[in-house]
Amino acid sequence: MSAVRAEQGAGRIEAAFASHGKRAALMPYLMGGYPSVEVSRAAGEAAIDAGADLIELGIPFSDPLADGPVIHAAGTAALTAGVTPADVLGICAALSARVPIALMVYANVVLVDGAQSFADRAAAAGAAGLIVPDVPQEEAPAVRAACDAAGLALIPLVAPSSTPARVTEIGREARGFIYAVSLAGTTGERAELPPELPQLVERVRAATSVPVAVGFGISTAEQAGSVGELADGVIVGSRVVRAAGEGGAEAVGAVVADLAEGLSLR
Repeated sequence: MSAVRAEQGAGRIEAAFASHGKRAALMPYLMGGYPSVEVSRAAGEAAIDAGADLIELGIPFSDPLADGPVIHAAGTAALTAGVTPADVLGICAALSARVPIALMVYANVVLVDGAQSFADRAAAAGAAGLIVPDVPQEEAPAVRAACDAAGLALIPLVAPSSTPARVTEIGREARGFIYAVSLAGTTGERAELPPELPQLVERVRAATSVPVAVGFGISTAEQAGSVGELADGVIVGSRVVRAAGEGGAEAVGAVVADLAEGLSLR
């Protein structure tokens, strides 16, 4: 494995965090294949046109432990319609030349044919990284090695409950960026951001050299702007997925444009 190969995905991600021209990089989440493969792809294009700097693209799974009701329902609908990981990799391939794509995927999907096989397929589709929320730090080395060999960043998550020692270990091994989960529980729109968020971001920042992006609970331009004052990136999922279901690509573009305006330096 060459150093260039190992750092390919991480380099694309970190470059996006360094060149966004806003308070923080904007990373909408889309459920691959929802409400259809075609609309999902168009929604990704609309999100990029509206100001997305990176895209988190979900692969639907039957037991999505980190997902709240909106994203869970979207994944269930995609699976019911017959959407497969290969379909989502096709969407990734269509979008990945424009912005870095981080695939959000559960461990069973990664491991069914072997971590290296999945990482190679993801890299061939142009993905820059993987987010695997149900692979804990202790079990991550094999998946991380497969990602390194394929030129992908394995992007770790840090929760509010993570101990200082665990945050230090995660920060040392992180690739691309660290996904700081703003609150305990699952994804979903919240009326208020947790008051402890500044301390969480500060703890994570002190433990790593890669960017820190915050997700879970962010749904409005005002919230995005507030998080953008603290972190390097803002991840918005349920609000964007809800827009995809309600109004397709046009609605996604409108939501992302609003979030981007909230992160504007003006």
